Amino acid sequence: MIIGIPKEILHGESRVSATPETVKKMVQDGHQVLVEVNAGENAFYHDNDYQAAGATMLSCPKDIFQKADIILKVKEPQYNENLKEHEIDWMREGQTLITFLHPAAPNNHEMIKRLTAKGVKALTLDGIPRISRAQSMDALSSMSTCAGYKGILIAADSLGKFIPMIGSAVGMIKPANVLVVGTGVAGLRAIATARGLGAVVYATDIRPEANEQAQSLGAKIVESGIPSEIAVSSDGKHANKLSEKWLAVERDHLREIVAKADIIFLSALVFGKRAPIIIDEEMVKSMKPGSYIIDISIDQGGNCAVTKAGEVVNYFGIQVDGTKNIPGMLPTSSTWMFAQNIYNLLKYLVKDNEVVLDLSDEITSSILVCHDYKLVHEGTLEAMGLK
Repeated sequence: MIIGIPKEILHGESRVSATPETVKKMVQDGHQVLVEVNAGENAFYHDNDYQAAGATMLSCPKDIFQKADIILKVKEPQYNENLKEHEIDWMREGQTLITFLHPAAPNNHEMIKRLTAKGVKALTLDGIPRISRAQSMDALSSMSTCAGYKGILIAADSLGKFIPMIGSAVGMIKPANVLVVGTGVAGLRAIATARGLGAVVYATDIRPEANEQAQSLGAKIVESGIPSEIAVSSDGKHANKLSEKWLAVERDHLREIVAKADIIFLSALVFGKRAPIIIDEEMVKSMKPGSYIIDISIDQGGNCAVTKAGEVVNYFGIQVDGTKNIPGMLPTSSTWMFAQNIYNLLKYLVKDNEVVLDLSDEITSSILVCHDYKLVHEGTLEAMGLK
């Protein structure tokens, strides 16, 4: 098969979907790999290394899209400012796209509709189920590790005060308070990073097991008030989507700690669905001026009512950060992890030089967004009001 690796064109995105190491594996598997010139430069993966791995280098991204059977990307298709065309315009019926699509997020709905109308087989990496046989393909967990680490550093760097307790000739300065909402992979990394910087860390999750893991890292647990039978899916793997009634209960349990937090790290997600609004406007207003909210759940809509995708806004003196590509700020490490994940998924899906979509398979059914001109992703259909 012909596999295309275009350069990412989202503003500020430095990652790339393949490294010379994974290109070599694809070539050894019998595939032809087309890599756009300079695709990996911003992540410090160079053209001569891709060529040495067996890639064919092309300067025009349009050629890659039009020739490839499979397109591997980091971010969803974008409008190409240089060529004045959208990447979707270059795609065709039956072509396979594997990337982060975050299809349930409202700002991505039009893009998903266009992919569906094109007849593209679109697979989203944020749908990889949290099961043992899918761990090596789980790019969301890999990128969450990066976002948890870098997100706390961004907030710490922007805060106008010390993070650790500081002793000085004029007295002791208290440590900063950090609240981590959602203690999955990203949240746990955020806790470890904030603790390493010397902050007092509070954490909350509606899943009891996640709270136990947060507590083991030294976080003080803030109870959400949500009964476990309401909070956790029947298989125990995921957080459930909460009704507005229960979200109100959770918000009430968090109001006191929100008001005294210097940094709030938001990473609460519901698998395959829009992220829940946990921090409302009044809660933001209750915070001290100069405090910082970093909402890494923004790709799925955000956990804060005032977060704006791709922007850092000043809301009554509180900085609310909706940066969309935090893992891209660690391009070398995040690219290496991402490329390994997407290669493992590709290896899983391709049988006898064909992408096989076995809809009875849990992995395939969880990541498939559209094919054969049909939108099939349940979370997206629900978010669009079609289910």
